Amino acid sequence: MAMHALVVKHSPAIYRLAKRMLNRAEDAEDVTQEAFLRAWKILPKWKADARFSTWLHRVALNLCYDRLRKHRETLFAEPPDMADNTNLQPDAKLQQQQTQIAVKAAIMALPERQCAALTLTALQSHTNKEAAEIMDISVDALESLLARARRRLKQDLASMRDKL
Repeated sequence: MAMHALVVKHSPAIYRLAKRMLNRAEDAEDVTQEAFLRAWKILPKWKADARFSTWLHRVALNLCYDRLRKHRETLFAEPPDMADNTNLQPDAKLQQQQTQIAVKAAIMALPERQCAALTLTALQSHTNKEAAEIMDISVDALESLLARARRRLKQDLASMRDKL
């Protein structure tokens, strides 16, 4: 009963993190399940050194890293989630889709730790402190990763701007 409550409460956030990191719904589902299996195994021995949600995010992030290392070439097998663009003209809709794909590709091309830092803060709305805890780094190190990620995205997307 307690585990069910934890799954209901935390699985949406874990799934979103995995989906954004891996860009594949199937992999995100697998990571979410594996994270909870690991939680189930360790929960009786778990000491509350950190919040459960922080620890669970860290487990999921490590599982994502493992999958990224194993399946780097398959990350773009399905297109990223698209925003609601039903009211746009066909040209504008195509432009928006191309831009979203380019931004997602630029984020996924970042080094793993930069991608994770950006995903946790900008896309998952974690505070810098929470993201640093999840990544098991200092807040200063997280902010450095974010600065480098933003700088690289700005460069990569500026060079793509003419193509979009």
